[in-house]
Amino acid sequence: MNCLIAGLGNIGAEYSNTRHNIGFMVLDAWAQASNTFFTNGRYGATAEISFKGSKFTLLKPSTYMNLSGKAVNYWLQKCKIPKENLLVVVDDLALPFGTLRMRKKGSDGGHNGLKSIDYCLASNEYARLRVGIGNGFKDGGQIDYVLGELLLEEKRKLPLVIDSAIAAVKCFATEGVESAMTKYNHSVIEDSSASSNDE
Repeated sequence: MNCLIAGLGNIGAEYSNTRHNIGFMVLDAWAQASNTFFTNGRYGATAEISFKGSKFTLLKPSTYMNLSGKAVNYWLQKCKIPKENLLVVVDDLALPFGTLRMRKKGSDGGHNGLKSIDYCLASNEYARLRVGIGNGFKDGGQIDYVLGELLLEEKRKLPLVIDSAIAAVKCFATEGVESAMTKYNHSVIEDSSASSNDE
């Protein structure tokens, strides 16, 4: 199975550690763990990883968040990957920090990156993995919040969240989206705390 895994974010050092770049963070961690490097290409940087018979093309769009669809559409066509094998990794304000939520399709939920992909693909019928970043901001503070850095405690827990997100993506390709939803649609943080309490 050939898959395109698009992690959404904004290019540039000023955005690299912000909540909005969680998609980039997941792909960067996966590439690093696989000793794989990203190569800059049209509309984005890509890397290739093989796992259990599946080939993953990891894509970090260079179009900035609001034009993510341009990159996703281009690389789907370039790699001749069907839309059913696309998975978008994206931050989500509606979910508590550390909660993962995979869906086969759905609305953009107000997320500009997904909105752009929906527009460019003329469809919202593609899988997405939403990674919760919480909503700890006051009225009018949404932009500063998503473009702000994670809190110290969140940074400490981030590797756990990223590892689970990578596992969910692998499961999507090797076992199917339904299995991935069953196994990984939960709070990584709460599960980790429960495990610690059980020991």
